[in-house]
Amino acid sequence: MDLEQLTASLYSVICQAGSRGKIVAIKHLSELQLDIERYQNTEIVDQDFYDKELSGFDWEYPEEFSDERSVIITATEQSKTQVSFEFDRHKLLLTIPPTYSYETDNKIESILKVFLNTAGYTLRKAKLPLKLLSVRSGLAKYGRNNVTYIEKMGSYYRLAAFYTNLPCLEDNWQEVELNKTCIKCKECFKACPTGAISSERFLLHAEKCLTFKNEFPGKFPDWIDPKWHNCLVGCLLCQEACPLNSIVKYRAEERLSFSEEESRLILKKIPKKKLPQSTVNKLKELGLEEYLNVLPRNLEVLINKYLVDELKDNVIY
Repeated sequence: MDLEQLTASLYSVICQAGSRGKIVAIKHLSELQLDIERYQNTEIVDQDFYDKELSGFDWEYPEEFSDERSVIITATEQSKTQVSFEFDRHKLLLTIPPTYSYETDNKIESILKVFLNTAGYTLRKAKLPLKLLSVRSGLAKYGRNNVTYIEKMGSYYRLAAFYTNLPCLEDNWQEVELNKTCIKCKECFKACPTGAISSERFLLHAEKCLTFKNEFPGKFPDWIDPKWHNCLVGCLLCQEACPLNSIVKYRAEERLSFSEEESRLILKKIPKKKLPQSTVNKLKELGLEEYLNVLPRNLEVLINKYLVDELKDNVIY
């Protein structure tokens, strides 16, 4: 099989897995790095956000992957997840946005490894700025809310990137592009309660974004109204208001439930090593294991939001 046929077969394998993908030359990582560093150097991105979200990427790719080799970026459809928590004989159904579960990463990585290894090539997962890479590759386009969108998938998918020593026959590198439907649309402006999305500039005011605030520990700022919280982690307000998600926003998978005892253990900030293994396994399956340090705070605020009238005489730990 020649390189052209192999590349075509690779795209076919990605499609058969229920994903979409693009290939770019690995040499473009230097441009991707400059794009990210420009945010910091021009001070248009809050330093705290930059340190937490835009640093620590794999800019130095392994030696066996030369400048003629490739980066594969994939998008796998993923619905939002609904999880139930029992508390004082009530069952609270809470939402986790798409993208948090790692299950699709493992699936597509396994499929690509088998295919490329059989053809004599290697694959390694890469830690890169996935949204920016997806837009630079032409796989996705930015929305006004800095979320990326793909036709017929909306924003309900998870991105993953991989280094491979497969030569880059088809380089899809391009300039950043805004989805045309976003030019006149203002639905995300209206839906965002924090003012993170602004008509004054394209880039999100990430330091105001509710997702950023509830993914990291610490007390919520006083300017955040508790009523704004809508997900166990992350936020879906702008995405659910977006016309590009008009169909996919209704896709939800109800998975797992946490008992009264488990809910209270989380609220009491019991460390992972002291939690029942069954509880840890649930958190891992949901992609929430790394967010255990913020779940007590986030769960508390949602209990108070949704059950305050019925539980007004109870103390939330």
